[in-house]
Parts: sequence; structure tokens; C-alpha cells
Amino acid sequence: MPGTPHARRTVLRAAALAPAAGLGLTACSTDAKNGDRSAPTKPVDLGPADEVKVGESKLYTDHDVVVSRITDDQYAAYSTICTHARCPINRLEGSKLTCPCHGSQFDATNGKVLHEPAVAPLKKLRVKVENGTIVAGPEA
Repeated sequence: MPGTPHARRTVLRAAALAPAAGLGLTACSTDAKNGDRSAPTKPVDLGPADEVKVGESKLYTDHDVVVSRITDDQYAAYSTICTHARCPINRLEGSKLTCPCHGSQFDATNGKVLHEPAVAPLKKLRVKVENGTIVAGPEA
């Protein structure tokens, strides 16, 4: 009979055994469309360096990268794949990145977490300007 102590105990036992059986039941899991997203695995051209003004940040959603221009010749770049559930971040306001999946927020200038549920910073990328074009890729 549903609602009986026996039925409830069976449900609770199944939930307790699920992790041991490899059936991870989590509220925040990655889904198929986000599971294959990652930071660039090779250098990518992002566009003209003068598109990012000193003190500003720019989001490159096609490459899952954010670039911040710290000084005239100093840039910082980070992957925009959220470290919480691997969702691609698609919102930048000033230097604050916000993940659409669970609301994690990050600082685009240093990759640090501003608001949980994420606890790990964004992955840092190597960034340079070649012939007036911003190029970002994995750290060496």
C-alpha cells in the first residue's frame, strides 16, 4: 500500500543504495548537451584586440572563453564552462559572469567564484595578441 511504512522504507533503501550501484542521484548533474563542452583545447583566434577596451571584459560564447583587458598590453582569459555542472556561461555584466544553470557567478578578471554553488575557479587560459588578434588557448 502506498504511504505505508513498508513502501517508504523501500524507497529510502533504494535511494541509499543508488550511489553504491553507480546510479548517482544528484540534483545538479550535467546533461548530454553540456557534458561535451570544454575550454579550448588548442589556440583559437577571438578577434581584434581593440574590441576589448582597458578595464573591460568580453564574452566569446562560440569558443566558451572570456577575455579581460587589464592594461594596454595585459589580458586575462578564462574558460566559461562553469566548474559546478559544466554548463556554458552565457551572461556577462561588467566583469561578472553568471551561469544560467544554477546561478554560480565568477569574476571575469581573475576567474574567482563570486557566488556558489560553484566552489572552484574558472580554468585559466593562455592569452596573447598576435598581429592585432586575440589568441586564447590551454595553459602550457
